[in-house]
Amino acid sequence: MRRRKRRVSRPSHDRWLVSYADFITLLFAFFVVLYSTAQVDRKKVAALSSAIQTAFQQLGANPATINPTTSQDFTDIHIALPVSATTPIDQPRDLTGLRKELEQALAPEILRGDVALRMGRDGLVISLREVGFFESGSAGVKAASQPAFSRIAKLLGEGQYNIRIEGHTDNVRIHNLQYSSNWELSTSRSTEMIRLLVVKYGLDPQRLSASGYGEYHPIASNATEAGRALNRRVDLVVLGKHEAEPAKNQLQENLP
Repeated sequence: MRRRKRRVSRPSHDRWLVSYADFITLLFAFFVVLYSTAQVDRKKVAALSSAIQTAFQQLGANPATINPTTSQDFTDIHIALPVSATTPIDQPRDLTGLRKELEQALAPEILRGDVALRMGRDGLVISLREVGFFESGSAGVKAASQPAFSRIAKLLGEGQYNIRIEGHTDNVRIHNLQYSSNWELSTSRSTEMIRLLVVKYGLDPQRLSASGYGEYHPIASNATEAGRALNRRVDLVVLGKHEAEPAKNQLQENLP
């Protein structure tokens, strides 16, 4: 009998096609992902534009100019930065008229020295002093000052103003169970004011901003008790165009 020859299997030289096809598929998927991530939603660009404009307004600056409809690429967004972050912005009502209304509405509080009004660098400053609105070392607004604060909130809400709320303290260190520094107390007071304006009086939160300066922006000397009392305050800065008062007049208004 003849023996059958065994067929020797040789390796296929076409197996590289499988790896090549997998590589091409992965490469295609990679470029698809790159393309999809490069596409920006127009609504998201518009939201970004609105957020930047609001931020500049709250800082007292001219709103940024953004045109999100020209292209879907972020590289085509042009932002016109303001010359100065303290440049006043246009307001729907005159700040001089608002000041007169506040002087009439807050006449008793101004006479007692609980409230002071002045024209500052960025706009009309409504200074709420601690003696009339806060307990020492606390951020909660006194119940007795709620009627005065309601009158302020009503006038500000009617005008749709952009307002920056600043908390200030004297240089006496605070150490209680709630606050460990004047930074915390000043910031807590300003944010509490915003909470009241938004929750209780319905002001637009996009028009409000809060900051705390501790003892580092005094308006009087901390060497005397009278000066420290003036420095313990929360300033509601109504942003707008105005003519700033001379420093001498502002100093006279700060005196009790």
